Amino acid sequence: MLLIAVLVPWLSFFLRGKFLSGFLCLFLQITILGWIPAAIWAVASRVDGKNETRYRRMRRMHRRHRYA
Repeated sequence: MLLIAVLVPWLSFFLRGKFLSGFLCLFLQITILGWIPAAIWAVASRVDGKNETRYRRMRRMHRRHRYA
């Protein structure tokens, strides 16, 4: 997924269901100068999404152990 975010940033957003961000990223990527910012944005968004998932999982585990 990280390779997709670097090579085809807009596709990374579409695969995660963020269509508005995908269209904005595609528009940015159409310009050659916008490719690098689009790739950085897609990678940063991917990392943020993984961290968000990890955080939610930790909160669920904490709740279970708290009441056990």
